[in-house]
Amino acid sequence: MIFYISYFTVPGANLMPFWNPNGVVIVILLHMGPVEFLYYWFHRALHHHYLYSRYHSHHHSSIVTEPITSVIHPFAEHIGYFLLFAIPLLTIIFTGTNSIVAFAGYISYIDFMNNLGHCNFEVVPKWVFSIFPFLKYIMYTPSFHSLHHTQFRTNYSLFMPLYDYVYGTMDKSSDVLYEKSLTRPEESPDVVHLTHLTTPDSIYHLRLGFASLASKPYISNWYLRVILCPMTFAYMMLIWIWSRTFVLERNHFNKLTFQTWVIPKYRIQYFLKLQNEPINRLIEEAILDAEERGVKVLSLGLLNQGEEVNMNGELYIQRNPNLKIKVVDGSSLAVAVILNSIPKGTTQVLFRGKLSKVAYFTALALCQKGIQLTTFHEEEYKKMNTKLGGKLALSKNYAHKIWLVGDGLTKEEQLRAPEGTLFIPFSQFPPKKLRKDCFYHTIPAMMSPKSFENIDSCENWLPRRAMSVWRIAGILHGLEGWNVHECGHTIFDIEKIWEASLQHGFRPLMISS
Repeated sequence: MIFYISYFTVPGANLMPFWNPNGVVIVILLHMGPVEFLYYWFHRALHHHYLYSRYHSHHHSSIVTEPITSVIHPFAEHIGYFLLFAIPLLTIIFTGTNSIVAFAGYISYIDFMNNLGHCNFEVVPKWVFSIFPFLKYIMYTPSFHSLHHTQFRTNYSLFMPLYDYVYGTMDKSSDVLYEKSLTRPEESPDVVHLTHLTTPDSIYHLRLGFASLASKPYISNWYLRVILCPMTFAYMMLIWIWSRTFVLERNHFNKLTFQTWVIPKYRIQYFLKLQNEPINRLIEEAILDAEERGVKVLSLGLLNQGEEVNMNGELYIQRNPNLKIKVVDGSSLAVAVILNSIPKGTTQVLFRGKLSKVAYFTALALCQKGIQLTTFHEEEYKKMNTKLGGKLALSKNYAHKIWLVGDGLTKEEQLRAPEGTLFIPFSQFPPKKLRKDCFYHTIPAMMSPKSFENIDSCENWLPRRAMSVWRIAGILHGLEGWNVHECGHTIFDIEKIWEASLQHGFRPLMISS
């Protein structure tokens, strides 16, 4: 990003030639020589107990690494690495041999190799080293660097193991681990949560994007849309051409292996009729893929369970009646969390927003509790009142202090709410917060137990370590061994799933005042 901005702001930078073979050769030679050599000894120095305890131990807190681990360092270390990697680039600037290819190629090489070494699964095929044996000295593998994170005193090299061979710090089990990693079967999860992208820039808020953004609740930033516009456009084109579900996150909880998969589609695409079939095809392929891997439960997140798209997931059960995997939409836990978010002693609640399965069952549960339901929207009144046995009232004012809201709540309606109103969403998308004198609950969600591993990034708009109920529901079905689908017009036992969530350590989210 810095170089992209500099190209247009630094005087003369836009005159840089696209290609200069001399500069490319200089960068390669300087990296293989001074950079790799200096990094090796700098890295060994960081493992001295004085520097390790003060600096490098932060990076080694990740024993089981992932790509984002590659950039988790104290600030002082970042400065050191920046100075090292600047050697080839400054050299070609001062010698007048610089080019766009040399700059972009070298920076891309560093980022790619850094992420490769921390991805924690072996991707370099055996035939590469069979045909080119010398590569083992100038190209490391993920298994090579993983040993450094588990053994600590071996495999110090940056990207070229040559210096570990020269100075005798090569881990003796490197080759054996590499062979085993290639033959090791891929881990099959017990539960999968299937979500999707929301906006074009939401990719940067995932853990495979920017760590600083992924660790905070999602907010659309104008500077991301402007500065990263070329990269965002390229990614959108890639999705359009090569649309394939990918694994976003891997977690472990109570001996349960859990993964989050992402459908590479944006929220707006779910409202386009032409996209219905392509989206359903991707979701169905993901379900069948999970079935083949032995996954027990698959939960549908965000609009992957939309009524207009697939009848709350019922479509896939109809197409595949012999599915062993259980498809869960999480409606029961959503209703349970909403009911427990309403303050005790409440006698009247106002409903507003696009009606959904969660909205209907929440309204029904509130009627059974004797709470008066009202709405000021005539269309919603007509749709719901019949199903609720005439227990819904049509209100002509906005004086209610508890509002259950979904998609479709307008700015004008929010502004008419009385001071101190509590807005409780029943949708998977939160309303825009327009009032500072009112209270806004999060979308239905709960805080995860401390024993839930590898939850470092935020799930969309939720705070850190909070999980949407649609995600939690699949986990609970897997933990409890409930051998039933929860999709279409069916809903699981609301009290039973609420009690199970508390027993497994999930806790309600407290509203911030």
